[in-house]
Amino acid sequence: MAPMIALAVSFLFFWITGLLGWSYFAGWQHPLQAGVAVMFLLTASAHWGKRRPDLTRMVPSVFPRPELMVTITGWLEIAGATGILIPATSRAAAICLTLMLIAMFPANVKAAREKITIGGRPTPPLFVRTILQIVFLTAVLLAGFG
Repeated sequence: MAPMIALAVSFLFFWITGLLGWSYFAGWQHPLQAGVAVMFLLTASAHWGKRRPDLTRMVPSVFPRPELMVTITGWLEIAGATGILIPATSRAAAICLTLMLIAMFPANVKAAREKITIGGRPTPPLFVRTILQIVFLTAVLLAGFG
């Protein structure tokens, strides 16, 4: 749920700064790009912190070296968060982040089915995780292609 909160709060923050006169954030696309970046930087931070073992347990067993998968996806999240902010790369970043979210969804399914905790907190049920995934995919695509 923290990524959703980060996305919503940061989007609102940047959108309001646009309303208050910061011209870069006028409109909705740049605030959404910034919100998506904040969300992915937050989720990437879990790939190396106390939550790393929880994320490793989420990796489906068909993937070799789950620790490496967690590291790679963390770096991809950082790259995507950066790329979505750069006009020349925002569309490519949106495509890559979309593909990554789709590729990582089986880990979310596993976490929900096996009731894996992240940071000691239970993961949302599969229905909720699916809705969140749709929201994240929509936000990423709108941020990149607005």
